[in-house]
Amino acid sequence: MEMYLRLASGVSLLAEAEGGGFGFNFDILETNLINLSIVIAIVVYFGRKFLSKTLTERRSAIETAISEAEARKKTAAAALAEQQQKLAQAQQEATRIRSDAETAAKKSSDEILAKAEQDIVRMRETAAADITSEQERIINELRQRVAAMALQRAEGELPGRLNDDAQQRLVDRSIALLSEG
Repeated sequence: MEMYLRLASGVSLLAEAEGGGFGFNFDILETNLINLSIVIAIVVYFGRKFLSKTLTERRSAIETAISEAEARKKTAAAALAEQQQKLAQAQQEATRIRSDAETAAKKSSDEILAKAEQDIVRMRETAAADITSEQERIINELRQRVAAMALQRAEGELPGRLNDDAQQRLVDRSIALLSEG
């Protein structure tokens, strides 16, 4: 910077020596405002287009990002609503399946209980028939034994109790019964 000041002061001295004309004013207070005004004017003139273009591009990029974010939000909301609807349908289907399974289980249980009841009734009837048939067989067997024992006893006692008169009366009575019947 010092070098710049020396160079500028040399140019200023040269211009003054020639009698006016062009020269540099190194008074900081006077020249600073002018220089600052010139710099601001140059920046505004040339920078306005650049700054305006940059700000417009930035604004456009922000607006695009916002609209894309809103579009993604709408898409996500639609996807969420669709998935919630699918979840509700799946829950309804699960409830229906559970209800159908409970109904099928109750029906199967009722069928099994009814079949078991029928089997019990059939087994009781079979057992009762078996008992009745066994009773009849035993009663018949007992009758046959009693009859056989009675015949044996009668045969054993008959020869000693029957004489000719008793035999004649027995034969006559048997003939009379046969002729009446």
